[in-house]
Parts: sequence; C-alpha cells; structure tokens
Amino acid sequence: MSESTTNSSWLDDAKQDIGQWSASMPNNADNQPIDWQWVSSLDLRNGIGVAARQHIDLLDILRSVPSPQLPVQQLHDLLKDDLAIRDRLEPIIAQYSSTFMTDFDRLIASYRLPRALAYANRRLCDEIAVLRRIGVDMGLWTVTEERRERVTVPVLHPGSASVSGEITLDDIQDRTADIVNGRAARRASERSQKRASDYAMSRANLSGVTSPGGSTVFGQGSDSAGARGNASQTGESAQTRRLAEYRKSDWRDAYLPGRDVDNVMGIDIETTGTDPARVYIIDVGFEYMNMISPRPADAPTEYRYEQGYYEAGDAYGQARLSFGVPAENATLGNPLIRDLTGIDVTQRASGFRLFDEWPEAQIGLLQRLEQQPYVAHNARFEHGFFMLNVAGYAESYRSGNITIIDTLPMSRRWDEGSIPDDEHPYGINTLDAYAKRQGALDPTKSERHLGLEDTHIMLVAMKHHLGVLRAEGRGPWGAGGKSGVGGKHCGRRW
Repeated sequence: MSESTTNSSWLDDAKQDIGQWSASMPNNADNQPIDWQWVSSLDLRNGIGVAARQHIDLLDILRSVPSPQLPVQQLHDLLKDDLAIRDRLEPIIAQYSSTFMTDFDRLIASYRLPRALAYANRRLCDEIAVLRRIGVDMGLWTVTEERRERVTVPVLHPGSASVSGEITLDDIQDRTADIVNGRAARRASERSQKRASDYAMSRANLSGVTSPGGSTVFGQGSDSAGARGNASQTGESAQTRRLAEYRKSDWRDAYLPGRDVDNVMGIDIETTGTDPARVYIIDVGFEYMNMISPRPADAPTEYRYEQGYYEAGDAYGQARLSFGVPAENATLGNPLIRDLTGIDVTQRASGFRLFDEWPEAQIGLLQRLEQQPYVAHNARFEHGFFMLNVAGYAESYRSGNITIIDTLPMSRRWDEGSIPDDEHPYGINTLDAYAKRQGALDPTKSERHLGLEDTHIMLVAMKHHLGVLRAEGRGPWGAGGKSGVGGKHCGRRW
C-alpha cells in the first residue's frame, strides 16, 4: 500500500522521539533494560517481522493449491524469530503509558512512538498468525485456544505430518501468558511489600496515636485481625462481609459522574480482540445525550437503529463508523468476533479503511472526545485503544482536555441489583445486565455488541439511573457524592 494512501511517513518520523523516551524510560514493564538502538533499527513502515524483512509473501504461500509449501525448518525459524521480536517489543509498549503520564516535567512531548510501535506490532501479530495457519495447513501442528490465568493463548500440538525431531514445538509456543502473569505477580508482590513497609513505618513513627474519636489511626495488623475475628464471632454473615468489601471505595470511583454532569458523548468500540497493541478497531458508534438540560430542539428526531425496537428518545447526533483490517487478518477470519458482533472481517480487507491508517478519522474522533465528557461502559477498554490508535489523544488526555465517565462503576457502586451473591461473587455489571436493570433494554433481548446500539442503551440507562439517584438523594447527591461533572481526567479539577 502506498504512502499516499496510508500516510505512513509518520512511522519513520516517530523514531525522532526515541531520544526523549530513552532519557525517561530506561527499563520496560518487566524492569529489563531497553535497547533503544534495537528499537531504532525496526522498520516500522514496511514491517518488523522476519518474513516481511525477507520479502516473503506469506499470503501467496498460504493460498497455494492444494496446500501451502514452505520448508519446515524455515517455517519454524520464521515463527520462532517473530515471537522473539514480539516478546521483546510488547513489554516496551506496556511501559509507555505510565512513563508518559508521570512525566510531570513534560520532557516527552509526543505519544507517537508508542502508537507507531503498536501499529507495527499489530502487523507482526498478523504475520505470526499466518505462519501458524501455514503450519496447520501443512499438518505440522494443530492449535487450541487455552486460558492461562489472565490471558488466552494459542497452544500448538503435534500434527499428523509431524516428524519426530523435525521441529521443536516448545521453541514456537506463545509465551504471552508467562510474561503477563509473571508481570502481574511481580507487581502484586511489590504492592504487598510497599503496604507492609508503609505500615511498619507508620507504627514506628506514630505508635499509639489515635484519632479524635479515640480509635487507632492505623487499623491493620493484629488489631484489624481481632476486629474481623470479633465480627465473625458475632455472627456476621459471609454475604455481609462480601458486600462490605464490594462497596469499598477503589480506583474505579474516579470515573463516577458528578452532580452537574449534563451534555455527554457516549461511545462504544468493537475490535478484533482485547489487546490494543495487537488488534484492530473495526466499529465505532457514538451519540450525544443531555443528562439535565432538554434535548436540542433542532436535532433530527427520526434516527433508526439496527434494533427496530430502540427508540432514540433524548439521544441525538448518532454516528456509526466502520473500519477495515489488513489482508492477512481478513484472510484468517475471526469466527469469535463474527459470532459476537456479526462483523465478518473476511469482508473488511477492501472497501474499508483501517482506523490506524486514517488520520482524518482519528482527528475527527479526538475533536469529539474533547468537547464534553465521554461515557463508556468499562471505559478503560476504550481509553487503552484510543491511547494506541488516535493521534493526539494521549497528549490531550495528559493535558486535561479529556474527561471520562464510566457506567460500570455506576452499576457497581450505586445499583443495588449488582450486589454479589454466591453465583456472581463479583457482582453483575455487564452492560447487558445494567441496561436491563435500568429499563434501557428489554429483559427478553440481549446486548447487540455493535458500537452505536450499545452506546444507546448505555446512555439511556445512565440517564434513568441518575434520575433515580437524584430523587433518592444517593450517588452523586449522597454523602460521598461529587459536585461538578466528575469523571476521570488529568491536570484539572472541576
């Protein structure tokens, strides 16, 4: 694809930022030193996979009749090397966000280098997937998807044409689960050590200090254990303890709306997977709704959703955007996403532009995101994709120009129907469940899993929920509620 079509010169320009990043980010997310010279050597425009560098047309091989033909050792080596590149690159991408957001001196001006590396990594993942499919078609292995703690990974098994000693499958197994789970375990251990250290320091410096009410300031250790024991002895039920833990304030509360929230833009995206550094945005739906003021009188009223029983109501400014995927991704297909959303990526290789190659679409979306708070259900998902796909989003968010409201913590914190039980120990907070409890979705229907339709039921549910909370003096109008717009943002306070 030509540069005039993809505007790919920015991929080369992004390397100019390596000096800024290297000064502030010496280590990756696994605390390993980053070889910035290696990063600089990557051909982000033409592909970082070994097959791409060697100008091997994997699609042509995959489409060979009657079956793909590639020397077994070459296939093995290509896959092994590509996986090694990805294992080396992704921990770097994973560290960028925290480094950028904690760059309080603004030594790093732009987020385009992380976006460029994610762009290249998506194509590398496609190359890896095509190599796996070639091996399947050659009978060298079969592939199953298996859950390994936090992630699901493809696992290779010997195929019918495998020859003992010909290839070593252990060399070409996906290590994502080991990397991600190991990273999570290390971070959990670090947090635990920090809490223990902070508590020990507080006891050493402030032993015996009490609050004005007479209770100890630091209710941890043996005292809190005794309190828990006493609570157990007095017959406190498991459900009561679980509910207390569930209602405890945490990081999600930053996404809750305030009492004065009004004009918002709801948004939902559909993607080919869950990792923004690996997969593609294929569907975006957004619309506007006012939580307090009347719907604009001049807004069109006859919008029709795919679901004929959806009524626009107070919504306006509806839009649906569809995007494509590279030929490699389309050739492989994606049955899971097809069954979930109805979007068949095999039909998205032509006639649809890729979102991460369409600057005008990114600029237009960013301008909308900046104009008022945007609302999403589990907004961290959209935020993560926008960081690695939308030019200028990370910079704008860091500057305080973007506010995010999330209906998932609204469900968790303020909707009694979400309370956990034995069957749902973490509560019931899917968009489908929340929308049904708030009267935004017929109990006999299901969440559509298309951007615009899901955005609509989310906003309808949010407006109804806020109305109930206001009438009852709860939520933003309760003792712990916030004035202003609320939501998560950087660099300013309402």
